[in-house]
Amino acid sequence: MKLTLSYAGFLVVAGALLLAAGWLFIDRAPHVGLILVPHYRLAVMREFAPTAAIALAFLLVFGLVGGWILAGRMLAPLTRITDATRIAASGSLAHRIRLPGSRDEFRELADAFDTMLARLEAHVAEQQRFAANASHELRTPLAITQTLLEVARNDQYRDTSELVDRLYAVNTRAIDLTEALLVLSRADQRSFAREHVDLSLIAEEATETLLPLAEKRGVTIETSGDMTPTTGSPALLLQLSTNLVHNAIVHNLRQQGSVWVTTSGHAKGVELTVENTGEKLTPQLVSTLGEPFQRGSNRIRTDHAGVGLGLAIVKSITQAHHGALTLTPRATGGLCVTVQLPGLPWKDGYRSDV
Repeated sequence: MKLTLSYAGFLVVAGALLLAAGWLFIDRAPHVGLILVPHYRLAVMREFAPTAAIALAFLLVFGLVGGWILAGRMLAPLTRITDATRIAASGSLAHRIRLPGSRDEFRELADAFDTMLARLEAHVAEQQRFAANASHELRTPLAITQTLLEVARNDQYRDTSELVDRLYAVNTRAIDLTEALLVLSRADQRSFAREHVDLSLIAEEATETLLPLAEKRGVTIETSGDMTPTTGSPALLLQLSTNLVHNAIVHNLRQQGSVWVTTSGHAKGVELTVENTGEKLTPQLVSTLGEPFQRGSNRIRTDHAGVGLGLAIVKSITQAHHGALTLTPRATGGLCVTVQLPGLPWKDGYRSDV
């Protein structure tokens, strides 16, 4: 209605100005002799005034009708966007506008809104899936604990040493899962201070920490690389490196397995690559390993297999540091994981701009 009145008002004002200009031209033109006579001037004014009124009335009606049609056509895309917003506000994120027509401002706005809805729908689905999986994973150790306690209560003469050991193992797993969820939440929220760090030193520290586990499982670890300066949380980057090396050790060949940890720097940033031998993995399976609680059905399961959040935490920490995570199956078996992070210039072990 506002646009219609604006169109009609503008058209009427423009018509009135045009009629006024015409009257002034006729009234003041010296070459029209009859107009200069007062008697004829009054007659012309009487004839001109009704015609001008009719013209203005026609312009008003035409402006209202035409303005209503034009405003409706122009506001139709906004009406579709508004309807989609109401549907989204009600909780349904599957609706899309899909505005047809040429790529103008309304089309760009509708496409941007559709993109936002698609991302929100994917994010909500991921959060729901994560909550369901986390609940399932937390429920398992609690259910086992309850079962063990019920057995102990019903059989008071049972040896409690075995029960205590099993309860300790189950409780340790629940603690590990809770700590992993806290790390994942911290990385997702990006609530950490950034420092200048050398990713190669962090990867070396993670490798040295896990050497006993590798020796126990008969896995050899080879490290190589150059200085890789970047910025981020040392604790989270250490968690990232530890998860990658631990994952490479656990999901490996039972004997004579190998792990290669390599760091490198280039113009676009720094890279940490962790490769390991193992069973052959399909690209479809590898594409799901970054999701929470996805261990891979074909991968080796042991008591060190973790809680299924290792690569999910790596992915979250990488994204929090504005990096990229790439998972690639090796042709001969095993997995190759590459983490790319933004780099910094270093000189003699220090930043060149310091």
